[in-house]
Amino acid sequence: MAEHIDRTGLMNSLRYNFDYIAKFLNFTKEDINALNLLAPILFPQIPSIVETVYKKLYSFDITKQYFVLRNDNFENFSINNDADHAVISAQTDFRKDMLTIYLKRILIQTEWNDAFLQYLSHVGELHGNNKNPPEVNVQYIHINALLGYLENLILQTIWNIENMDTNKKRLSIRAVNKFFWIQNNFFTMHYGLLLSKTLHVNDTIPKKPKNVSK
Repeated sequence: MAEHIDRTGLMNSLRYNFDYIAKFLNFTKEDINALNLLAPILFPQIPSIVETVYKKLYSFDITKQYFVLRNDNFENFSINNDADHAVISAQTDFRKDMLTIYLKRILIQTEWNDAFLQYLSHVGELHGNNKNPPEVNVQYIHINALLGYLENLILQTIWNIENMDTNKKRLSIRAVNKFFWIQNNFFTMHYGLLLSKTLHVNDTIPKKPKNVSK
């Protein structure tokens, strides 16, 4: 008999939504452990990964444009060519730092509790928040491309590690792949790609699917 999944719960509860996706992907504590074991291996590679990501983002005008727009934290700087260049550089450095922190947190998070799910959701909200001006919101096509590119960089890095046995590589690659689909799901929630706008908010959270990864 098919297990019942509550549609309203998927739209209104991060925990219920995650539990369903995790169960569907078979994302378990074993995958979390595999990510944790990658931390000491990937940490030294993260600066290179981040630089490669931003080199790719700057290689297309449509993605580069988001880095020449002043965000709220930098809008009080004076407006002239030198200041603009400094602000753009500072904004880019800030975003590189945020990506570095993000990647490290993924690898060291041992308990995927509600606070961590909220963090993953917030990453999606920052980019897809409809309250921001249209020119600031990053279109989902670019997010989708970025997630795919970032995942590929990480998988290539893992595959090229010489002193890791084949089985550990397999488990690591599997865990990273599942993670990016989970993160992609949190992005879609904030880009309106789920049907939340057609549903009424229900404060009653349905019974959660069992999840061994908490």
